[in-house]
Amino acid sequence: MAEAPFPGAEKNQHWSEQILREAADALRLRHPGVEVTTEQLTGRPAEALIGAAEDAHLLVLGSRGLSGIGGFLVGSVGLAVVAHSERPVILVRAGERAPQEREPAATAAGAAQLRPVLLGLDTATPDPALIEFAFEAAARRAVTLRVLHGWNPPYYYAYAMAPDPAVTETVAQADAAALAETLQPWRQKYPDVVVVAESRCCSPSLALIDASREASLVVLGRRIRRSSVGAHIGGVTHAVLHHATAPVAVVAHD
Repeated sequence: MAEAPFPGAEKNQHWSEQILREAADALRLRHPGVEVTTEQLTGRPAEALIGAAEDAHLLVLGSRGLSGIGGFLVGSVGLAVVAHSERPVILVRAGERAPQEREPAATAAGAAQLRPVLLGLDTATPDPALIEFAFEAAARRAVTLRVLHGWNPPYYYAYAMAPDPAVTETVAQADAAALAETLQPWRQKYPDVVVVAESRCCSPSLALIDASREASLVVLGRRIRRSSVGAHIGGVTHAVLHHATAPVAVVAHD
């Protein structure tokens, strides 16, 4: 390889076109009902993808898989696209077979049950675009929508003080009520979507990562920041992107 001549621009162009052509042919074969088109872009990958996504409903990217402990490696292109794109971005673990959306059901007939869509929701700032995306995803799949909200324990836990069960229970009830109130109008708008809401006293990122094992899609939000401070993905979303075992959809919102 060291003695081989460095491939020129013409050869690289040929390889790029061949990769696109072969990928499109494979997709058409596996999904004959889907129209597949290809386009080769020039420029910085993240900027080119963000620009192309402006006319799209959503953008899908791959993330390289590491070990079960290491999670996924979301490269610089993927992170830049997630941080700057104002379209929903879905990251799917690449290099391995996609996780099955069906799981065996414990029935005599042996029917299959579809895995639910998982929505991570912050009741303090619930955005309609994020919630609608999750409900639409569940409706298209005809699956259950599992809504998970994790809340941190009372402040005195940080000082190793003895927990007060009454205070913890009061906070838990208030948080569960806020979650139910947030979801009520969406339950009415999507009456055919079965919703399972859960409020936990735990780390939101750890709860979502654990729950992703039983999900077909994880839906999270990212607040759009148009300032000199720059884009920000958010701690919970960043952790779930790297460690969730299901595809993750990041929905940008104001």
